[in-house]
Amino acid sequence: MSTLSGAVAIVTGASRGIGYAIAQRFVAEGARVCITGRDKEALDAAVEGLGGAEVAIGVAGRGDDADHRAAVVDTVRTAFGPVSILVNNVGINPAYGPLADLDLSAARKMVDVNVLGTLGWVQEGLRGGLTDGGAIVNISSVSGIRPAPGIAFYGVTKAALIHLTEELAVELAPAIRVNAVAPAVVKTKFATALYEGREEKVAATYPLKRLGVPEDIAGTVAFLCSPDAAWITGQTIVVDGGVTLGGALR
Repeated sequence: MSTLSGAVAIVTGASRGIGYAIAQRFVAEGARVCITGRDKEALDAAVEGLGGAEVAIGVAGRGDDADHRAAVVDTVRTAFGPVSILVNNVGINPAYGPLADLDLSAARKMVDVNVLGTLGWVQEGLRGGLTDGGAIVNISSVSGIRPAPGIAFYGVTKAALIHLTEELAVELAPAIRVNAVAPAVVKTKFATALYEGREEKVAATYPLKRLGVPEDIAGTVAFLCSPDAAWITGQTIVVDGGVTLGGALR
């Protein structure tokens, strides 16, 4: 496959899980990729797994750090050239429980990383050459479109991300397409608390009777960044095994 041949992509939060699967898919389809994350050793290992420096580089740092975002874009331009694809995958959820008990400092951190950080990455991507024919994909969540008790404020930030996607799609058209993907529970370290020790029971609530795997999301993201999606912008693609057909997420 070479549908992304010649593309230069940034995938944030990609040392493992969904982000790494997206980077793998991009490389398989001919793109060169920069991945980010907080752990340099994990990033170095991920770069090797992707095929080494000819096709992948890693830059460690925090997604809510403006200097880090600028350094990533500068590094990509030097190594591979102008950015043509940006996938905003990094996100955090440091709180669990009812909104009435939510630590507001944790809420602010979620907004900084999940919402403002995403906008910051877009701004840097534009500075880094993202222009005609470019694509942006924001990784949201089904918790942003349905009530999700326990992770409610995380869902609030992901709902904001969906609206941010729509606003950016209007502002950046026709040069750049902007879409979002909203996964349900995907079997990653990030989501372990949502299914560990009870995977069979959780999966039974999904019409397709299984939880997601990172490759399920990677395929959808690759499609949205490809020429096959040339007339799609401002959309949120739900990838959830059918679980949202039942209403609230519990």
